[in-house]
Amino acid sequence: MDKLEYERELLNKGYKYIAGVDEVGRGPLAGPVVCASVIMPLDDVIEGVDDSKKLSEKKREKLSKMIMEKAISYCIYEISEKEIDQINILQAVKKCMVGAVKGLKVKADITIVDGLDTNLPINAKYLVKGDSLSYSVGCASIIAKVYRDNLMKEYSKIYPEYEFDKNKGYGTKSHIDKIKEIGPCEIHRATFIKNFWAK
Repeated sequence: MDKLEYERELLNKGYKYIAGVDEVGRGPLAGPVVCASVIMPLDDVIEGVDDSKKLSEKKREKLSKMIMEKAISYCIYEISEKEIDQINILQAVKKCMVGAVKGLKVKADITIVDGLDTNLPINAKYLVKGDSLSYSVGCASIIAKVYRDNLMKEYSKIYPEYEFDKNKGYGTKSHIDKIKEIGPCEIHRATFIKNFWAK
């Protein structure tokens, strides 16, 4: 499978700096949503890049380091659980993606965004399953996931009872049971837990 098909198509149209953009953390009950944008050199491809969810944690960690070392430019941007509650998750993801793209030190000529067309105020090509189909998006997917997973491991040291190091904030049965038992903590998304937790 040619993971540079979409990048080549854009290069042939005259675009030079192509950024892959992806988000992680849309669905969890706790923690921020994180987006990454990355412009990679396309003549020196890192082997093994794929949708971050298909890779082992060890493989992701190794690839993330390589991606950040090799990238022409990258930016990781997050929107807090408090802001997610204020503006809703869809708006938070859009704001997060735009923040990640605008935070690049090298300006992207165009972006390949994972997912459906959400009418972002940036020059974008939308690609469903982009993290599996595009090398650039796959790279963004990996660095975003590694960053957020490590963030949730740090939160688990502050709030060990919720086991964020294991569930990364997602709604596992043990996580939901713990919220029902002791209530939420500072980083829980109030709008995501209202079905089983009311103040």
